[in-house]
Amino acid sequence: MQVPTQVDAQSVIRRELGPQERLLWAGQPRQGLVLRPVDIFMIPFSLLWAGFAFFWEFMAVRGGAPWFFALWGIPFMVVGCYVVFGRFIVDMRQRAKTVYGFTNERILIISGVLTRNVKSLNLQTLSDVSLSERPDGSGTITFGQGAPYSAWFQGMGWWPGVPPSAPAFDQIPRAKEIYEAIRGAQRTAT
Repeated sequence: MQVPTQVDAQSVIRRELGPQERLLWAGQPRQGLVLRPVDIFMIPFSLLWAGFAFFWEFMAVRGGAPWFFALWGIPFMVVGCYVVFGRFIVDMRQRAKTVYGFTNERILIISGVLTRNVKSLNLQTLSDVSLSERPDGSGTITFGQGAPYSAWFQGMGWWPGVPPSAPAFDQIPRAKEIYEAIRGAQRTAT
């Protein structure tokens, strides 16, 4: 399956526009492997988890333990594989299928690996817009307040009990420039 390009991002957003809407910007998050702050904790934890799960399974099978103990380790091995490398694959796939845009009326986030999700935020009623910028100029623009610590779990893919984060343009280039353009569009929309 082909990853959308910048030109594709614009055409994807344009299909969502109303008759009087003007597209001001469209783009995608950074592609490829992305390490996030939570990975400082998650990488060592995932290696320990998976290592123990595979050790348990190996010892249960090799030691001739009852079948229950051999089966008991399988779900832990699956979770171990997910936290070691599967979550990176899910994150890359989600970002490849995500398109961002903003118009003179609203913010649009189109995403979804198995289903198509369209998130639309009205510029006039959007009260909290924040910027997190990295030294290379890339960054994240967040719209609204997310659950506490939800940004730590961004990029984990599906994970039970992880609170939803606020809608955001995540991992975009020229983040400050786009942030200022959104703020300008907000001023003219009111």
